[in-house]
Amino acid sequence: MNLHAFVKILSDSPNSAVQFLLPEGNAVPAHFHITEVARVQKDFIDCGGTLRSEAACVLQVWVADDVEHRLHADKLARIFAAAAALLKSDDLPMEVEYETDTISRFTVSDADVASTTVTLKLEAMHTGCLAPDRCGLNLLPVVGCGPTGCC
Repeated sequence: MNLHAFVKILSDSPNSAVQFLLPEGNAVPAHFHITEVARVQKDFIDCGGTLRSEAACVLQVWVADDVEHRLHADKLARIFAAAAALLKSDDLPMEVEYETDTISRFTVSDADVASTTVTLKLEAMHTGCLAPDRCGLNLLPVVGCGPTGCC
């Protein structure tokens, strides 16, 4: 899901609570905080020698001890409005950073809008070889890198 679609869902459901659903089906506790809205850009060279660049909008979600805290869609939409100049584009893919045993990043894959709650479904991110043709990999889906020395 991109930033534009994400904010539209929030704006269309201003009085709804916001919930994040982790890939294994557990919800982030309802009293979470958004501690960062960031544009994260990565410039890199892949294992085949191609220069690449990618950017995403990343929300950092944090859970504190204030169990009465709740974030509603209208407030989260206002946070994005305040961050618009920093984000530079509403076409950025949406990601969520959340700490369980380790800090993990997830893509926002879908949203379920009910009468009182917007549930944002998170999907695990995976690594993979970006140059399978240069690494001698012809398998689909690509998992890891080949024996030719790439990666």
